[in-house]
Amino acid sequence: MESIEQYSKCKSLFKEKSCCVIIPSYNNSRFLDGVLSDVLKYCEDVIVVNDGSTDNTLEVLAPYKQIDLVSYPKNRGKGHALKTGFRHAYNKGFKYAITIDSDGQHYAKDLVNFLELIDDNPNAIIIGARDLNQENMSGKSNFANKFSNFWFKVETGLTMPDTQSGYRLYPLVPLNDIRFFTGKYEFEIEVLVRGVWKGVDVITAPIDVYYPPREERVTHFRPFKDFFRISLLNTVLVLMAFLWYHPRRIYREYSKKSFKQIYREAAASAAAIPNAKIAASIAFGVFMGIFPVWGYQLLLGFIIAHLLSLNKAIFFIAANISLPPMIPVIIYLSYVLGGYMLGSGSWAVDFELSLEGIKDNLVQYLIGAVGLSCIASLVFGSLSYLLLSV
Repeated sequence: MESIEQYSKCKSLFKEKSCCVIIPSYNNSRFLDGVLSDVLKYCEDVIVVNDGSTDNTLEVLAPYKQIDLVSYPKNRGKGHALKTGFRHAYNKGFKYAITIDSDGQHYAKDLVNFLELIDDNPNAIIIGARDLNQENMSGKSNFANKFSNFWFKVETGLTMPDTQSGYRLYPLVPLNDIRFFTGKYEFEIEVLVRGVWKGVDVITAPIDVYYPPREERVTHFRPFKDFFRISLLNTVLVLMAFLWYHPRRIYREYSKKSFKQIYREAAASAAAIPNAKIAASIAFGVFMGIFPVWGYQLLLGFIIAHLLSLNKAIFFIAANISLPPMIPVIIYLSYVLGGYMLGSGSWAVDFELSLEGIKDNLVQYLIGAVGLSCIASLVFGSLSYLLLSV
């Protein structure tokens, strides 16, 4: 049981951090009164966004003259409600906003957990991380969270335990510069991913959560429509991540380093890396160094190495098997191997200057290059592992 002194301390902390609470709500009048009365014990600056509710939400809110109510007649979705709340809070001069759902699953006592992290993380979205193994947590929710966590990692390179929680603290200033495109449940994914892309940190704070019995739960999530929208958003974000975010991040990371620096990093980190991972990093580097995607080998390789948790410095060194002096050798061996793979093996190069001849030779080279990259990676990876294990 919290004391009046603790309530007062939390209210002062909200004022000090220039933070408010935003409660988006749609047809949750059954729980809204309890949520509001609980939150108001800890925070005086509360914004309720009534997202076109058709129940008696406005009647429930009527006695709460101290809240800041934003209401509109048509339901627009949770994402729209959150964006409306952010804009309203930003225009009122708040620097941070904590969002809490109106379905009674979040505890206001955890608000202070977010506030205490602001000083050390002033530019961070702070997610209230739930215990996903607790009793009454539905299997569907657990799966949805793991699904979301996986794609968040693909899109940002970051690992988060709970990307589905709606209990969050948002830094309003950096987010105000981003134009978001979604307006339903998928917004809570977009804001995380695009926030990271803009340099916003994402961390977690521990929270408790109440999961009522199945028959008492209220959800406006539409399994087919909303899951389709989320999948569509993730498809777009993955494409943007691989075509823009990851290449840009990797370029910035390595463009300022010399080959000598990268070599030193690899040597320094090798002692703490298992032999199998070193060998795998070498094998993958050799594979990408030969694989016929000239001009994109390092770019694609860095992204894949990151996703596979391989050592990127070791990968980079191994990928330089395709240094300029080696390129003619690699092309020749690829061409010859391609000939043998196509059943017309010969160590001689038979080049016919015609469209048909160019096409045949190109196909032979591409097939051989794929084969050579596989063979060379297996050889170098195996030898590396054997030498490291001696």
